[in-house]
Amino acid sequence: MTTKRLVILFAVLLAGLGSVYMLPHQLGFQPVGITLDLPKMVGGWYGRDLDVSPKERQVLGKDTEFARKSYRNGAGYEIIASIVLSGQDMNTSIHRPERCLPAQGFTIIDNRSEPVAVPDRGVLHVTRLQNVRNVPVENGNPTSLYSVTYYWFVGHTDATGSHFWRTWLDVKDRLLHGYNQRWAYITVAGQLPPGTEQNPKAERLIDEWMKDFIKQLLPKIQKESVAES
Repeated sequence: MTTKRLVILFAVLLAGLGSVYMLPHQLGFQPVGITLDLPKMVGGWYGRDLDVSPKERQVLGKDTEFARKSYRNGAGYEIIASIVLSGQDMNTSIHRPERCLPAQGFTIIDNRSEPVAVPDRGVLHVTRLQNVRNVPVENGNPTSLYSVTYYWFVGHTDATGSHFWRTWLDVKDRLLHGYNQRWAYITVAGQLPPGTEQNPKAERLIDEWMKDFIKQLLPKIQKESVAES
């Protein structure tokens, strides 16, 4: 009985993985659910454009589009906001931070879902990552830099903080409906000031700033027709 169940399970998994190759190569795009234009001001945060590196453009699909800004508040704290809008190929256009950050030298030390209540838009559950990276210091031991990243995905009608749920919705739409929601991947990231990584009050303050930033940013870039799935 056990062997029979294992054979059935293997067959189901093989069929599920094989279905990826049944996806159409060219699909009709649905209207994009975001505005690919980060605002100059988000509340008390002033933004300036940041360039996307040639390596990033090379790794992602050629029809991938970007928007990225650095925002600073009156206290001098910096938040990096980024939008990556996918093209036809979901395998090359969107790489979640759990894959990208380790490749950049970061270690993810915490991963959890966080609710962000957005006025008139309901509650959006985003993914929150806490990361650390060791940086060499001249004539001294390496120093550890801690950062926090929030991210979520926005399609034509759906928004979710779960990469796995986004993938399921994407495959379902392609197989059953023959269209691509053309997902956007939005990140909001900030670094904890050196020496405050063990201070719970400092971390709570950074989280409050970043959540408030998301509350004010989301209505400026995400269309009202989009709701959490």
